[in-house]
Amino acid sequence: MTLQQPAPMTRPVGRGDRVRMFQEIGMLAPALVLLTIFLVVPFLLSFWTAMTNQPLVPRPTPVRFVGFTNFLRIFKDDLFWISLWNVSRFTFWILPAQCGLAFATALLLHQKLPFRNFFRGLFFLPAITSIVVVCVVWGTLFQYPTGPLNQILGFASGGYIQPIDWLGDPEWAMFSIVLLSAWQAYGFQMIVYLAGLQGIPDELYDAAKIDGANVLQRFWHVTMPGLRPTHIFVLVITTIQAFKLYTQVAILTQGGPKSSTETVVHYMVRAGFEEQKLGYASAVSVILFLIVLVIALAQRQLLRRYDV
Repeated sequence: MTLQQPAPMTRPVGRGDRVRMFQEIGMLAPALVLLTIFLVVPFLLSFWTAMTNQPLVPRPTPVRFVGFTNFLRIFKDDLFWISLWNVSRFTFWILPAQCGLAFATALLLHQKLPFRNFFRGLFFLPAITSIVVVCVVWGTLFQYPTGPLNQILGFASGGYIQPIDWLGDPEWAMFSIVLLSAWQAYGFQMIVYLAGLQGIPDELYDAAKIDGANVLQRFWHVTMPGLRPTHIFVLVITTIQAFKLYTQVAILTQGGPKSSTETVVHYMVRAGFEEQKLGYASAVSVILFLIVLVIALAQRQLLRRYDV
């Protein structure tokens, strides 16, 4: 004979619980309102515009509802798939370059070095510099054949390395954009990693030392697990920013040479402003949003599953 456990008594919801619930809703309300205004509403408007033949400049002819015609035209356009491949390639290259450089710099500047605060500000400076200014400066460095970068490579190799057409050669153009972008933006990830490193308690390192762990073991078993949320945040944010690549391409290559640096955002802007197809450009923006959302969620789940 088994005895049944009495059902747990539930406490009735009192006035204090209701007050607390309304307080929580009140604290969340400003963020929810801003997210709705600046994220949800624009997405819904973009989706509705994508279902029409809305031009950029109003015309005498009325706007028509065209359904999924714009989406079908996008999927049939070879240039869209080229731009999607290019931005995927850029993301694949920029993640290890930018995040790895930021992580290594953060580890170095987390040590008790002289003038480390000065170097933190110095390395963060490119991240707060206008990307237009950065592109102009790097455009000068990339000049072919007598640009400073080619001069340095030729001098360092004793003339063995011939001048490279960094922005005019399809084999080098995207690599040049990656190099510029990694240098310009890694300071932000560096600050995030520094914040994550400072959040790891010193007691964990002291306990690992007492247990006889060496520097590499402390790094692998204390630092890396302590930075798990930071890794997830940095990878997701960097991926989102990479898929939004536009300014560097618009200033330096305009999508060339031979569409080797054409990106989805540049393709969208060209369709919306140069060709004045606002409905078509809105359809591209909806597709890009969904692609980035799926990739970001997949990254987050994979990193959690493999305990990274």
